[in-house]
Amino acid sequence: MSNAPVDTGRRRFLTAATAVIGGAGAVAVAVPFIKSWNPSAKAKAAGAPVEVNISKIEPGQLIRVEWRGKPVWVVRRTKEVLDVLPSLDDQLRDPNSEEPQQPEYAQNPTRAINPEYFIAVGLCTHLGCSPTYLPDSFGEQVEGVASGFFCPCHGSKFDMAGRVFSGVPAPLNLVIPPHQYLDDSTVLIGVSEGAA
Repeated sequence: MSNAPVDTGRRRFLTAATAVIGGAGAVAVAVPFIKSWNPSAKAKAAGAPVEVNISKIEPGQLIRVEWRGKPVWVVRRTKEVLDVLPSLDDQLRDPNSEEPQQPEYAQNPTRAINPEYFIAVGLCTHLGCSPTYLPDSFGEQVEGVASGFFCPCHGSKFDMAGRVFSGVPAPLNLVIPPHQYLDDSTVLIGVSEGAA
């Protein structure tokens, strides 16, 4: 055994250096691990709100946009279409949109914040097929009703407010996505009015 004195300064230095390097290593491993919990840019984009310019939509025209991987319809309704909506109540399953999946601003006869524009997720509430917009030939599906949406998969029918007719497979009205008007020509789909 050696009787040489112990160099406590060197021992402290080595202990401190080891602790610093170990701590840096732990941080280097933890940062990517914690970052992996955040959604990817693709996932963020898929759920991000979508701005839609509605200024060029003609009366009676439907445009489609994608939000969260689903088709969203924006239809500019005519005065004639809006005038027909109240007369259909007795033929509809949920005319006042009282089912709980509807936002508050869909609980009115037009199911819209701005009655001129109908905004809905373009998927049938039965099995998720995409209904066909029939702007002039819906009368073949429902007598006396000029325009609406017809699901070719199982025959569900919806009026121009996305309300489901009685006696068809679809159990609910079309889904109204959260949305708000940024100005007279722009709608933000994906954020409810007053939430932004």
